[in-house]
Amino acid sequence: MRDLKGRIGSVASSEKITGAMKMISSAKMHKAESALRRVRPFRDQIQNTIDHLISADAEYSSPLTEIRPVKRRAIVLLSSDEGLCGAFNMNLFKRTLEIINQARMAETENPVMFVVYPIGKKASKFAQKLVGDNVEIVTADEMTAKSSVEDIARFTGELTREFIAGKVDCVEVVYTHYKSASKQILATRQLLPIAADDLATGEKVERNKPYLFEPDVNTIYNEVLPLYVLSSMQEAICSNRVSEQAARVMAMQSANDNAKELLDELQLEYNKLRQQSITSELLDIIGGKVD
Repeated sequence: MRDLKGRIGSVASSEKITGAMKMISSAKMHKAESALRRVRPFRDQIQNTIDHLISADAEYSSPLTEIRPVKRRAIVLLSSDEGLCGAFNMNLFKRTLEIINQARMAETENPVMFVVYPIGKKASKFAQKLVGDNVEIVTADEMTAKSSVEDIARFTGELTREFIAGKVDCVEVVYTHYKSASKQILATRQLLPIAADDLATGEKVERNKPYLFEPDVNTIYNEVLPLYVLSSMQEAICSNRVSEQAARVMAMQSANDNAKELLDELQLEYNKLRQQSITSELLDIIGGKVD
């Protein structure tokens, strides 16, 4: 009975902790969701500008859309800094391993070199296990799972410059896409080179409206595309942050429910033992037995 009473107190304490963590994560999720909503108008406006440029039927080109043989493939792996979020991080790690293993299985005479950029403490620990013949780890010191907008812009600019310089031939982001508080989807987004299909995802612009571009279309095109890459990176990171908090809310809710069930079972077992003890004492008294 003494042991059960100690376990009941321990489980009750754990239930309070998981309940408090659920409330905190829920507040953080709503805050991150607001940040995600603020990013989307910026991306939509850039997409709208690109739609106008494409509708102009002018000649334009950019090094950010250059498709070349992939010899060095960069993967930006997003994760969390803290745990207690269920299988959130593990699913991201499995997706990264799938990408690397699929490339290894399809290898020809020239194997692809992977350059992994882990973002978040959990991803940094996982990335150390990936180091091998065709995997290189690059640590971005200024980037964490909670990096500011300025740090994200700086990091994205470095990736863009490395792509233009030919140090990497492809840049992908592995993250969790936020659909709702109860549904998050693993996603892989190609950041660079920018695919023509991605640029044409916006609504068609009415061609009967005359547009005057100053300076020329190609100059504006090359100014807008880096912003398009930045908005894609910001959206992926914000979506991953919201998904992390949503996963933590679900994990803490599950832990809280399990604690309540365990508490009920322990309390029932304690009551049974207590009743047996009382019954035994009553029988001793009725029988007049003295130990």
